[in-house]
Amino acid sequence: MASAIALLPATRRTSIATIINLTRKLNITACNYSSSSASRRKQLILYSKPGCCLCDGLKEKLNTAFSLSSPTTPHSISLHDVDLQVRDITSNPEWEKAYQYEIPVLTRLRSDGTEEVIPRFSPRAGVDHIQSKLAAALSRDD
Repeated sequence: MASAIALLPATRRTSIATIINLTRKLNITACNYSSSSASRRKQLILYSKPGCCLCDGLKEKLNTAFSLSSPTTPHSISLHDVDLQVRDITSNPEWEKAYQYEIPVLTRLRSDGTEEVIPRFSPRAGVDHIQSKLAAALSRDD
């Protein structure tokens, strides 16, 4: 199953609780359609904003990393089992305050609903490097 990218509506009234609930619903739906009912899809969140060239560059590399990932990668996390959600920080004042000087920020959603920031990738990092770093970050226990 290819990776899913979810865009949240650009309203300033979307609460964090609503977003977490929506994310959980999307995760459950993705799991129901998964080829293995025992496998749980991993969730990445990219905080971004329109007109950010670093954000656009990372989105492009992530999309390439997802599309080149093999669904049968042995002994590691396949990026085919990962959902990427792009969040526009201008749509939520809390995100904007937290990340306005830091974007792009990539996090992984833990099973308890909290987010763990993944260390920033160099804009010059290759897709292979990004794939291996993502696999390492996603394979960590919650």
